[in-house]
Amino acid sequence: EVQLVESGGGSVQPGGSLRLSCAASGFTFVNYAMSWFRQAPGKEREGVAAIYQSGHSTYYVDSVKGRFTISRDNTKNTVYLQMNSLKPEDTAMYYCAGGGGWPPLVKSTYNIWGQGTQVTVSS
Repeated sequence: EVQLVESGGGSVQPGGSLRLSCAASGFTFVNYAMSWFRQAPGKEREGVAAIYQSGHSTYYVDSVKGRFTISRDNTKNTVYLQMNSLKPEDTAMYYCAGGGGWPPLVKSTYNIWGQGTQVTVSS
């Protein structure tokens, strides 16, 4: 079964950090570009960060540059999102996605999706 399972979400104060993980199974992980998307209530799902197969190419939406870091471990079939200096506007459901992934951060280029993990940033 093709599957992506996210973990690591939670509640944190502004300025805090969280690390999201996404474990992949049922497909050849190393062949797929991977991304993190997020969706806040009443808003469109937006691409946050993308990483390509080797892990050397990464892309970020402007609003998270310098604060978030995407990485992957192809030996563990896992992709990560380190989120630092979190802001209330980062509050959303975060989804892991796998696919062809070009152009980066475009929903239609990804065909495997996880169920999401909630991130809430509030004082």
